[in-house]
Amino acid sequence: MTNSVQAGRPEAITHYQMYIDGAWTNGRSEERSDVENPANEIVFASVPAGTVEDATAALEAARRAQPAWAALPPIVRAGYVSDLAAAVKQNKAHLARIVVLEQGKPLNQAEGEIDAVVTFLTFAAESARRIEGDILPSDFQNEEVWIRRVPFGVVVGLTAWNYPAALAARKIGPALVAGNTMVVKGHESTPLSALEIARLAHDVGIPKGVLNVVTGDGRTVGDALVRSPISAMITMTGSVRAGREIYAAGAHELKVVRLELGGKAPFIVLDDADIDAAVEAAIVSRFTNCGQICTCNERMYLHRNIAEPFLDRFVSRVKQMRLGDPMTNPDIGPKVNRPEVDKVEEIVNSAIAAGAEVLAGGRRLKEGEFARGHWFEPTVLRVDSNEASVMQREIFGPVAPVMTVDSFEQALSFANDSSYGLSAYVYTNDLRRVMRLSRELSFGELYVNRPCGELVQGFHTGWKHSGLGGEDGKYGFDGYLRKQTTYVRW
Repeated sequence: MTNSVQAGRPEAITHYQMYIDGAWTNGRSEERSDVENPANEIVFASVPAGTVEDATAALEAARRAQPAWAALPPIVRAGYVSDLAAAVKQNKAHLARIVVLEQGKPLNQAEGEIDAVVTFLTFAAESARRIEGDILPSDFQNEEVWIRRVPFGVVVGLTAWNYPAALAARKIGPALVAGNTMVVKGHESTPLSALEIARLAHDVGIPKGVLNVVTGDGRTVGDALVRSPISAMITMTGSVRAGREIYAAGAHELKVVRLELGGKAPFIVLDDADIDAAVEAAIVSRFTNCGQICTCNERMYLHRNIAEPFLDRFVSRVKQMRLGDPMTNPDIGPKVNRPEVDKVEEIVNSAIAAGAEVLAGGRRLKEGEFARGHWFEPTVLRVDSNEASVMQREIFGPVAPVMTVDSFEQALSFANDSSYGLSAYVYTNDLRRVMRLSRELSFGELYVNRPCGELVQGFHTGWKHSGLGGEDGKYGFDGYLRKQTTYVRW
């Protein structure tokens, strides 16, 4: 098997294979796709350019395996997932290095991502004894109504590039414990993490066909997975554009589709806030993972009474942030690929041309140690209008647009003026304001006086264009089960 990257040899191209029906395969095509290190643009691995036939083979393997897998007691399925979590923990250093090489986040953040993989898998395994149903009285004598929660069958998981390992585990754990089998396809830029998880799943003995991982283009392999009549449920994390296409593609077969899409989180700092705490949270929530988090602080609203002292401290902190080789644990690593850094550059240049004031950064880096790779300076822009494109369009990069507001009501109004509805932040010590925000903000996830970082027992869900369904906790786990009603007369 060729699925390993030797430590200290990123220049050696490793030829990965897909994992279908318990075996490693190059698939039907001889073509391969390169995997590039975003810090230096060096190709260090390749994966098969999967085909429609490969997608179908993976789905058929999952369909064959599903009845026997579902017939196992949930606690037995959970045992396999627990073993996978233990294997991930044991291989943390290797997996974190893979994440750094393919995605570009600093090593300490990649290690945190692998910790999250363990947490997601462990929580899913712990949910095995919590699969509940109902027994209801009937209107008729000698009869009961049973409502059971049962698996969908074959689930397709499509993951984004910003957390390639964690997002895969977030779906694999609950899907498998619930009794589904699965086909996973990672993003084309970051296909390796899911393959590495499949390697460990194979090693711990998860039965063949239960977990399959394919590679290839989204418009070919991904589309085939979504449209196939074999797949009963689609769970996807990615962009709004991709989510719309997947939603439409699944409509013909009336698929259950769960979408976790983009965000444009407002970060509100009111006049009674703890400024130092708010500054630190704004830094963490904007610049972690180079700003490539769907729940990131994407636009800031500062009450006029505290705007200047806040900005003095915030801008000073941003100017001190260090970019560099992700293996050395800088504050910020590269963007994931060239199209992404091109997008950030276009957004910033357009904002400046429209009148935004640059308070820090503002440039794409292309010289010296940054001559290769996809680098952008941590940037702060002062903006005058909430209608500005930079306040409405998801940036997904190390850029913080800032506006001054005159009141709590104005901050609330501006925050809700968005097509997105994933997450929102507020710093205030006034409980009345907190209660109004929790009632009136149109977002699925609110952070009050804390930085980003959802917990596994919570429920990660978006409103409006930020998605359908959700992940995590008992509600996320329940999303991988459907209900069956049986009328029993004796």
